[in-house]
Amino acid sequence: MVIGSMRIMVEIPGNDNLKGKRRVVKGLIERLRNKFNVSVSEIDHLDKHQIATLGVALVSNDAAFANKVLSQIINFVEAYSDVMLLDYMIEII
Repeated sequence: MVIGSMRIMVEIPGNDNLKGKRRVVKGLIERLRNKFNVSVSEIDHLDKHQIATLGVALVSNDAAFANKVLSQIINFVEAYSDVMLLDYMIEII
C-alpha cells in the first residue's frame, strides 16, 4: 500500500474577507475531489484572507501512479484562475 500526500499553499489575490476565501477554497476543493478522486481539506491559515493551505491524500498500490496523480493536481492548481500557487510539498510513503 502506498500513501501519497501533498501540502499546497495558494494565494487568493484581491480577496479581502473570509467569505470570499471560503467560496474560492470550497470550489477548488470540490473540483480536486471530483476530478482526481482524492481527499482534500483546508489544513492551515484558516484565519488569513488571502492565503490557504490544503492537504491532499490518496491511497494506491503503485508509487508511480500516486506521484503522477499528485503532479497532475499541481498542474491543475497552477492553471486554476482564482488562485496562485505559492508552494507545495509531495510525500510518497
